[in-house]
This record gives sequence, C-alpha cells and structure tokens, in this order.
Amino acid sequence: MRPIRFSSERLESLFQQTTVATLPQLKAALGTAVDLTVFRKLSTLPYRTSYSHRGAYYTLDSLAHYDESGLWSYRDIRFSRHGTLLNTAATLVAKAPAGYFTEELEAVVHVAAKDALRQLAQQGRLHRRECQGRYLYCAAERAQRQQQWAARQSLQHPEDDLQAAIVLFYSLLDEQQRRLYAGLESLERGHGGDQRMAQLFGLDVDTVARGRVELLGGQVLRERVRRAGGGRPRAEKKRPAS
Repeated sequence: MRPIRFSSERLESLFQQTTVATLPQLKAALGTAVDLTVFRKLSTLPYRTSYSHRGAYYTLDSLAHYDESGLWSYRDIRFSRHGTLLNTAATLVAKAPAGYFTEELEAVVHVAAKDALRQLAQQGRLHRRECQGRYLYCAAERAQRQQQWAARQSLQHPEDDLQAAIVLFYSLLDEQQRRLYAGLESLERGHGGDQRMAQLFGLDVDTVARGRVELLGGQVLRERVRRAGGGRPRAEKKRPAS
C-alpha cells in the first residue's frame, strides 16, 4: 500500500480563500487528524502564528499587510513580523525612542502585555526602571536605554525648556562624555546633585560620582571612551591541536 502523501498546496489554497485559518481548518484541508502533519507542511511555507488568541490562528506572510511597526490585524486577530508576543514586545520596546510604559505598548499591540514585559525583564532582554510610580521598559543595552530614559525625562517635563535642552544634549554624547557631563551638572547643583542627575539621566549614582571625581581630578581621557583594558575582554583565538 502506498503511503498517504499530503500536499502543502492544499494549505496555500485554503489561505487564499480564508486569509486566516485555525488548526482544525488546516487539518481538514489536508485530510489528516495529526497535528504534526500540519506543522510539517506549514514549515515549508512562510507562515505566521497570531500573537493574540493564544496563537490559535495562522496566515501567510504574502497575505499579511504589516505596518511600519511590523504589525497586522485581520479583524481582531493580531500578527507580527517579529513572531511571538515576547519577541514583538522586545523589538518594539528596544526601538521606542523613549521606551514604553505597559499601557503604551498595549495600545500599540492591542493585547495585554504586562506579563510579557515582566518576563522579558526577568530574562534580561529588556531593562525596567521605576518612573513616577510605574515601570518604564527600555532596551537592555545600556547606552540605548540611557538615551530612552533621557528622552522620557524630557517628555515628562515639557514645560521645563532648560531641562529638556539638557536631556537632549546629553543624549548626543558618547559614554565618557555622558559620565563627565552628568558629573559637571552634579557639581553645579551641589549637595544631592549626584542623586538628581542619576534620576534625570537614568544613571547609577556611582557613575555620576565617578564623572564628578574625574573632572575635579583632571582624569579625562581625550582619545578613548573607556580606559585601556575596559569593556569586554578580547576573545582568545583557539588553535586546533596538532
């Protein structure tokens, strides 16, 4: 007896008719009751699983009309070019100029995102910091999240033109310059300046203090952002054993 062969063309035909399909519909199109058979055939197609409705819907990339954020909705079913809700949230937060509060991201993805954001922060894929009694989620990479924090501080105080200008200028600096500038602003503010600048720029208090000490001691590196030996250690090349 010849083995039964299932054609992925049947799935493509179904998607052309319905745009979006469920697993039971895909099974019926193939004439199988086995989930694995459906997923094996789907793997040969550029398909997407919905990040809403617990991933119960499927579509093809060729049928989706993604917006500039990589999102697309069919009726109330949500799809993302980035894949799962976790990957979508991580990508959108990292690209957001001023990071995202939970409710801001939820307004973009149109599903509950609190648990996903908490999980991403626990995994180290995103960074979160308290801002006016709420968590602001930013990129995991330090320089990027400092820029996002600075931009958020500017948005939080639009009426303060001087502070907005300070934050904007800070966001244009490299790592060493940011540290030194934060130290300079701390010096001008006197007692409590380190804490205030750390809050404004999203830095550790110790980083602001270090910048202040470097300025007072003239310990400024003119050609390097980090001291020699700073940053990640250089990976050693392994030679094959002879």
